[in-house]
Amino acid sequence: MIRTIFAALAALTLTACASSPSVPAGPPSLIIAAGQPAPPQARFYADCITQASNANTYDREANVIRFRCDGDVARRFYDGLGPWSAEIGSQIEDANRVWRFSSVIRENPSFVDFCWREADRYSCTVVLNVGEFLDR
Repeated sequence: MIRTIFAALAALTLTACASSPSVPAGPPSLIIAAGQPAPPQARFYADCITQASNANTYDREANVIRFRCDGDVARRFYDGLGPWSAEIGSQIEDANRVWRFSSVIRENPSFVDFCWREADRYSCTVVLNVGEFLDR
């Protein structure tokens, strides 16, 4: 009985080791994967980042850069987010503002792309995670 338990524990231990991340066999590859054509919604991100870059309407939160756009660029993004936001349940109405998020928010809008509409005003924020490089 004791031998059976030890054998079972040894098998479980070996299984756990086999499923853990493996150590790379050599140096990292510098081969860049082939890209795919960007889908139409990528234009919303590109236009918002371009406007924010030109208007200098970007800032930092932790290790992300937040690009903010408004006007027609933001209206198109907001409208484009509509079906997706409805599908995943990420539209929130708060007072006079309607928010649409690219993913469901857990606690607050930090680190999530979003747009909002208030009357005829539109604004969007695109979050770019750049990592610890911002701290240098």
